[in-house]
Amino acid sequence: MSFPQYADYKDSGVEWLGEVPGHWDVFPLKRDLAFLTSGSRGWAEHYSDDGALFIRIGNLTRDGIHLDLSDIQRVEVPDGAEGERTRVVGGDVLFSITAYLGSVAVAPEELEVAYVSQHVALARLHQRRFIPAWVGYVTLSNIGETYLGTQGYGGTKVQLSLDDVANLIMTAPPLPEQSAIAAFLDRQTGKIDALVAEQERLLTLLAEKRQAVISHAVTKGLNPAAPMKDSGIEWLGEVPEHWKVIPLRWFCTCKSGDSISADGVEAECDEDRTAPVIGGNGVMGYTYAPNITHPVLVIGRVGALCGNVHSIKLPAWVTDNALILDIAEGVFNQEYLSHLLRSRNLNEIASKTAQPLITGSQVRDQRIPLAPMDEQSAIVEFLNEQTAKIDTLTAEALRAIALLKEHRSALISAAVTGKIDVRGLVEAEAA
Repeated sequence: MSFPQYADYKDSGVEWLGEVPGHWDVFPLKRDLAFLTSGSRGWAEHYSDDGALFIRIGNLTRDGIHLDLSDIQRVEVPDGAEGERTRVVGGDVLFSITAYLGSVAVAPEELEVAYVSQHVALARLHQRRFIPAWVGYVTLSNIGETYLGTQGYGGTKVQLSLDDVANLIMTAPPLPEQSAIAAFLDRQTGKIDALVAEQERLLTLLAEKRQAVISHAVTKGLNPAAPMKDSGIEWLGEVPEHWKVIPLRWFCTCKSGDSISADGVEAECDEDRTAPVIGGNGVMGYTYAPNITHPVLVIGRVGALCGNVHSIKLPAWVTDNALILDIAEGVFNQEYLSHLLRSRNLNEIASKTAQPLITGSQVRDQRIPLAPMDEQSAIVEFLNEQTAKIDTLTAEALRAIALLKEHRSALISAAVTGKIDVRGLVEAEAA
């Protein structure tokens, strides 16, 4: 859809912003600030199951100007002025200042009692030059992206000062025009977000289908008419009658990998460091020499994601955060076994402690189905075909999401910089 432009433009006075409509102004945010602060340190000790809402960086996004309250924390507010200073009221504009710069949200009028963390700046406006929604959309636009990208400071952790926030450049149409454009963007981005949500639901369904196809093939085989028998294992259920059910230790060894110094690992592969370093979550970097030179399965040993299974066919260094499952030749197709162990979800057998852990003996003790080798090969070939189709659909959905988000970002930027004139559209929609 094409949009009209304004009748006349003028130089904004900001080199990277260029021209703006002739009747617009350009001001720093501080020209309309009534109050600007950020949260305080030490509130973690006041976390509770009840109490007030505690707004953190994760509740702000670059996908819109609304609070994301899908993951919330609550606090018992400490006595004293700190609580009052950091309390959020409807219409406050909240900015991320220590990570994910440019994430923003406008507090709704009906928001329950809430406070901000030390990583969030709270801006309260006079609303004589800007409305809160306008500030939110400008922050999401290329104006906010350009300004905040040049203001962040710090070493490994980029952050903004409150002065940086106060000096954020703002286009300033008349307030009624801001309201109209913000309303237009609310409607248009809402439509785009609904399409994004559809694609995200599709991604969930595709992932579920992918796992279901794999699990059924590696535990039930490809012949729907095959006679079945009870495996005697709860997670496995029935298996084809001619399959065996065996403990892995009969045909596999399982041991921890080896520690490696961080000095010997580089993030990128080069002519000296060609061996991938494999941890529990996959490739961590590259090193000089491998500690395994033949195909193995690598299983995450420790941490919240322990139980991850990686099929490794090239020489690599497996760290002590992972287990090396060495498979006897001629018994298992490596890809079949990797699919099977992912279907087993080894994370379920990890110790339920602050640091979940899986041991080699636990893995070796797992009882799994053993299909004849020709069937294993056929299953792997079938799964390669089926998962390729699903992966193609997944890639298409991801591309659609990326394009929708690009369109949303471009629309916001065009509207708040005056590159398009949506006033007539707003009036037409309201009529």
